[in-house]
Amino acid sequence: MGVWPAVASFLLVAVLLAALYRPLGDYMARFYTSTKNLAVERGFYRVIGVDPDSRQSWQSYARSVLAFSAVGLLLVYLLQRTQQWLPGSLGLPAVPEGLAFNTAASFVANTNWQSYSPEVTVGYTVQMAGLAVQNFLSAAVGLAVAVALVRAFASRKEATIGNFWTDMTRSVVRLLLPVAFVSALLLLLGGVIQNFNGFTSVTGLAGGTSTIPGGPVASQEAIKLLGTNGGGFFNANSSHPFENPSAWTNLLQVVLMLVIPFSLPRTFGTLIGDRKQGYAILAAMAAIFTVSLAAMTALEYSASSALAGSMEGKEQRFGIAGSTLFGTTSTATSTGAVNSMHDSFSPLGGMMAMLNMMLGEVAPGGVGSGLYGMLILALVASFIAGLLVGRTPEYLGKKIGPREIKLASLYLLTMPTLVLAGTALSFAVPGIREDITGTSIYNPGLHGFSEVLYAFTSAANNNGSAFAGLTANTPWLNTALGLTMLLGRFLPMVFVLALAGSLAAQDRVPVTAGTLPTHRPQAVLMLCGVTVIVTALTFFPVLALGPLAEGLL
Repeated sequence: MGVWPAVASFLLVAVLLAALYRPLGDYMARFYTSTKNLAVERGFYRVIGVDPDSRQSWQSYARSVLAFSAVGLLLVYLLQRTQQWLPGSLGLPAVPEGLAFNTAASFVANTNWQSYSPEVTVGYTVQMAGLAVQNFLSAAVGLAVAVALVRAFASRKEATIGNFWTDMTRSVVRLLLPVAFVSALLLLLGGVIQNFNGFTSVTGLAGGTSTIPGGPVASQEAIKLLGTNGGGFFNANSSHPFENPSAWTNLLQVVLMLVIPFSLPRTFGTLIGDRKQGYAILAAMAAIFTVSLAAMTALEYSASSALAGSMEGKEQRFGIAGSTLFGTTSTATSTGAVNSMHDSFSPLGGMMAMLNMMLGEVAPGGVGSGLYGMLILALVASFIAGLLVGRTPEYLGKKIGPREIKLASLYLLTMPTLVLAGTALSFAVPGIREDITGTSIYNPGLHGFSEVLYAFTSAANNNGSAFAGLTANTPWLNTALGLTMLLGRFLPMVFVLALAGSLAAQDRVPVTAGTLPTHRPQAVLMLCGVTVIVTALTFFPVLALGPLAEGLL
């Protein structure tokens, strides 16, 4: 198996994304600026008592995001704790308290970290009414926050940044639901199952009896990928043939993960009235993604455990090329779905998956979160560029003053603080350290350290993938990772909305001969450099203790 399958797969995905970039990006721009509300939307607004034409300050918008997510957290927790009394429970007991909190936090925070085997832990009602619903809603929250920030760049002396309830509702009704419906039909055609058969006992060729779980998989699989959620219906996730039956469904799933994040720069450019800026953001995202994919693929092909590269943790249906494309996509977005085991990648190949998350998942990142993360980095890059040439820093006609750069810095510091603090506490506190090393880590030594580092990196970035050798269903990890997921999701959102409020209140500075262009190749290169350097300076020491050290042995 040579390198050409990897090249062909990448080119096919790139062509499909290029074809969808303009129509999908323009469609999102239209419905976010539309003054008309659909009948189903008007009905929802009446039920919750919201005026869809009113506008909110950033404080009110943030309170709405937090209140809406808190209600979702409580409902998903209660569904799990009362599972034994719900229809479609499949005879499964209530989910234990610690695991129920971790799972509720995970799905509300768009992380979908799973410290359990879904097919034998949660029944159909919890899967559909709890987890699948949050797949839609958490993705819609990310989109709403991103649109609020974009709206702020386009505003002139505004005290408001939009209406959360309108942005969230339109994201679900006009984008996520229809696209997920079509995607589910395509997955059904590809062989993904959709039934309510429960557990079926079958007799194999050798005479042994096996129990095969069924379920409404295609409907959940579609939004799991489209909303960059990642939680699988089965423990094996997208390596399970019921979730991902063939090579072409594998490519379809990659496209679903990437299509909205890579189309949002078009929406951004359209809404601010300068599509060149959208192309610049897209170019930075695509460049980082391509380099990461090439590096991971090369590292896995060069691994020496097999003549044609390491097949450890992979399978013949997808091979190395299909596995690294999926793995890069999963960790460069905030999806976290897997079709191979990242724990079995070569040490440096696994490090690339970690680095994709440590970049802040901005290339292209999650639904909504990738765009607002990259815009924060673009603002920081413009601030640095302005200082270098002796001009007042500005980006897209908005001045970058002390308040703006403080909020951007807080955004950028939140994720590394959570990752490093969580990893350090796991090994520094005596009682926790013994529990981690004696109970949770399957592979001791350098790789065991990497497993814990990967877990907190995944949680803080709302990714959800894992190095599978870590047993995370313990009191410490359920609590610590649950809190990390919530803080890693909602603290940055508050900083983004505060920044949006500050930018919206400004007038736009006119473009002059001395204005630094932010759409040219030099600006794109600087944005890529700032993205990588901020990560390298922050995480290089801890990477040297884990995957780098293991890779050099």
